[in-house]
Amino acid sequence: MHPDSGLAAYAGARALVFGGTGFVGPWLVRAALDHGAQITVAGRSASAAAALRDWCGGATVEFLECDVCDDEVVQRTVQAVRPHVTFNLAGYGVNREERDEAQAYRVNARFPGVLCGAVSGSRDASWAGAALVHAGTQLEYGPLEGDVSEDRPQREPNTMYGRSKLEGTRALQHCARSTGMCAFSARLFNIFGPGEPSGRLLPSLMRAAAQGIDLPLTEGGQSVDFAYVEDVAEGLLRLGLAGSGEPGEVVNLATGRLTQVRSFAEAAARQLGMPRERLLFGALPPRAETSQYTAVSTSRLRQLTGWVPSVHVDEGIRRTIERRGQAYARS
Repeated sequence: MHPDSGLAAYAGARALVFGGTGFVGPWLVRAALDHGAQITVAGRSASAAAALRDWCGGATVEFLECDVCDDEVVQRTVQAVRPHVTFNLAGYGVNREERDEAQAYRVNARFPGVLCGAVSGSRDASWAGAALVHAGTQLEYGPLEGDVSEDRPQREPNTMYGRSKLEGTRALQHCARSTGMCAFSARLFNIFGPGEPSGRLLPSLMRAAAQGIDLPLTEGGQSVDFAYVEDVAEGLLRLGLAGSGEPGEVVNLATGRLTQVRSFAEAAARQLGMPRERLLFGALPPRAETSQYTAVSTSRLRQLTGWVPSVHVDEGIRRTIERRGQAYARS
């Protein structure tokens, strides 16, 4: 991401980031720093914050200890920073080992509304962009078929993560509408890139290629919207500059291009020099959240930001392979 990418308005802006030491968060933090923002990361792990500073080249990143499940601490954290813009990338349950449903609802469902209330009372009103950008998920739509637009009729999500995140979006919308605050819920789709959690598709392919072993996979017949992680971070930052949206507006943060999962795996295998026969398609059953959709609308994203993600799958895979070992390491 270059300094002339349209994000120059972040120079001198105070940005508060929750979930800044996850997968997408470090890329957002580094991009915002590159454009001159003053970054505060709120979280529970000071060691993770130190690793984040190192990954950002020793840049100044303030860290405030904050438990997102403690309403008073959240309120004090926002008051201490008085941010121009706040990004919420905190989440629980996207990784398969995170199975505590009560914790999922505390972090994903309750916290966004609490944070919105805190931001509405403490934000710096001189900022012309959004006050709050919240990271949602495509799983909030429920089982997907056909074209995916933000105005499609809502179906019941079929995963704990999707259900709890949908409640969080609704809490955010209720708060934003009651205060008139500009806030966005960016629904993220299939993100890949350096730093991706180890159990997901591309890291699994990279590990199997390095070890020279077979990789059991699903049939991989569904087509999905793969977005490269740096593009996703840039999209969140661009939404932070958009001040004309409806309070709590949902926005698909996606490429609008579909790639078959099988094709993604085969493309990665080619770049990794992995023999095609090591990809054991059909050895695993379909996942519960598997959907069949035909298109993802990005017209709202383009209308709000004048931009859509541009990194194609092959290029994103190439960058990820080249940068192996260079991504931020969560601790």
